[in-house]
Amino acid sequence: MADPQDELKCTIETLGPVSRELDVEVSAAEAARVHEEMTASFASRAKLPGFRPGKAPLDVVLQKFGPDIEHEVIDHLIPESLHRVLEKHAIRAVGVPSVRDVSYRAGGPIRYKAVVETWPEFDLPPYKKLKLKKRDESVSDEDVAKTIEDLRLKHAEYLPVENRGIQAGDFVILQIQGRDLKTKRLMPVEKISVVAGHEGNDPAVEAHLSGLRTGEETAFEHAYPADDPRKKLAGKTIAFTMKILSVRETVTPAVDDELAKRMGEESLDVLRKKVRTELEALKRRDARRQSSEEAIQAVIDQASIPLPESAVEEETAVVLKNLAAQLPRRGLSREAVESIRAEARRQAEQNLKEHLVIRKIAQAEGFQVTEEDVDAEIKAIAEANNLPLARMMDTFREEDRREGLKGTLLSRRTVDFLISQSIME
Repeated sequence: MADPQDELKCTIETLGPVSRELDVEVSAAEAARVHEEMTASFASRAKLPGFRPGKAPLDVVLQKFGPDIEHEVIDHLIPESLHRVLEKHAIRAVGVPSVRDVSYRAGGPIRYKAVVETWPEFDLPPYKKLKLKKRDESVSDEDVAKTIEDLRLKHAEYLPVENRGIQAGDFVILQIQGRDLKTKRLMPVEKISVVAGHEGNDPAVEAHLSGLRTGEETAFEHAYPADDPRKKLAGKTIAFTMKILSVRETVTPAVDDELAKRMGEESLDVLRKKVRTELEALKRRDARRQSSEEAIQAVIDQASIPLPESAVEEETAVVLKNLAAQLPRRGLSREAVESIRAEARRQAEQNLKEHLVIRKIAQAEGFQVTEEDVDAEIKAIAEANNLPLARMMDTFREEDRREGLKGTLLSRRTVDFLISQSIME
């Protein structure tokens, strides 16, 4: 039997740094072999007048289904032969190749052209001894105090107010209804909550809160300016009736051992030490992230990295999908949408260049990630999240998830290497 590679002819033309045109010919012998298989398949299923199913002569089947059989041969041999060509010539295709100029008739060869986008080949600039900014990783007493203050505020309680009226800082629930003095039309009854004295409050409400007690009612009028951002109120004078449903004052705990115990620590000193340790770890992670971004960008800025359009479009779609969850579903102008798309494309190009640079450096340094490395990382993830190892292993059982984690570990190792070889100034 002939070697399948001998049954393929291919000439390759370079169209650009990330594009190749393949002129492929599948031999008549190979095409005939597949044509014979397809004809037999059609014959076994054919239902033709005067013949039992599957018993029609081949010449009758060919007469009836000849064009369909030829299409089946093309649909089978083009992707199969294209795969062999790419593998033989070590072409790393990106996306789906564009096939054109297909020609085939039974008894002859199959000829076609395919334009293939590829990952770029580029030279790495010097990436050792990069000059990076030295970042401050220290944590001050003020940083610790601010964090504990934030924790204290999160443990605040809202207690019912008795024997006094509303004061700034009180949490108030009220019921309010307005009436347009011009049209006499009543507005819907609303139940709202506000923090007295907050700058975001409706000025009409804020002006009449102070001193009121739970259960008390008041009435007032307010003229809204024509440029008020709330269209239903702009330029109107509204008569309001307002009733205070509840008033609660904010009571925050003192910064003492009792606060620490509420947070699961033995004492305030232990809490401070824990907070400092966590802030230091956070600062180290942030410094590493900034240094890694600076190092990779320094390499990208010195390299010429053309990108295949199909890869950019695919990555842009991923970025847009992630952005969609953060954007309003309506109300965006065409200019805003175009700006978002442009930013997504810019981020996509950056992501691809970072990926290519990291992979290129990893190859140059001979970095590899073993299955044992992946298992160790899964174990670390399980311990960090206090989850059973067996459950976490099952989560990463799928091959693509393990490969994704392997890629993450390789990137981490490469970036750590870049930083370790850099000069901090």
